[in-house]
Amino acid sequence: MEDIRITPSKPMSDTPKSVLMGFPGSGLVGSIALQYLVDQLEFEQIGNMTSKYFPPLVMMNKGVINVPVRFYQKENLAVVVGDIPVHPMICYEIANGIISWLSKYNLREVVALAGIVTNEPEKRVFGVATESEYLQRIQDHTIVLPMGTISGIAGSILTECKVQGIPAVGLLAETINAPDPRASAATIEVLNKIFDLNLDITPLLEQAEEIEAALHRLSEEVQSAEKSSKKEQLPMYG
Repeated sequence: MEDIRITPSKPMSDTPKSVLMGFPGSGLVGSIALQYLVDQLEFEQIGNMTSKYFPPLVMMNKGVINVPVRFYQKENLAVVVGDIPVHPMICYEIANGIISWLSKYNLREVVALAGIVTNEPEKRVFGVATESEYLQRIQDHTIVLPMGTISGIAGSILTECKVQGIPAVGLLAETINAPDPRASAATIEVLNKIFDLNLDITPLLEQAEEIEAALHRLSEEVQSAEKSSKKEQLPMYG
């Protein structure tokens, strides 16, 4: 923990907590979904996390700096949301630091959010758990993955929970290799059912339409440029 510093601004309440975690990864699914959740439901920020392992960058919102990893709470939920990608070489240290700090409190379960690249349009949400009995929590709202691997910080968080005996599930939304609010919205729909949140996903779907339109325009521009380049390279006869 010497290289990982968690600075609480106020203590976590004694209410048993389900902790939701999301970091940038495929489609930015977890970080988009959870930042949207804490903003819309007005969660209270209770702490920050910094580390020498983090890349030297910081995000800002409307000119205000955000610490790379933040802790929030409201009633029986807590949220850990990150703005920066976690390099595979340090996933263990970051996951261990977060879980070790949280384990001092009254944890009910951990829910890790992430994306899984399929490039399919459905935006299905797959589910996994650290123990078979925990699958009952999500099996009616997700497609349980029968086999596979989970990489990155989400995989490290689930592994750390497994080792420490903390109930944990993973929600993995189908996504693409681009910011994907539609996949984040699909994940929030699952959270709505599990935690009875009643969180409106319409703004996220509107963002998705804007991003998809921009990607479509970019694709058309690239194709047009490629066709123009090919015409210029045609040999001249005469």
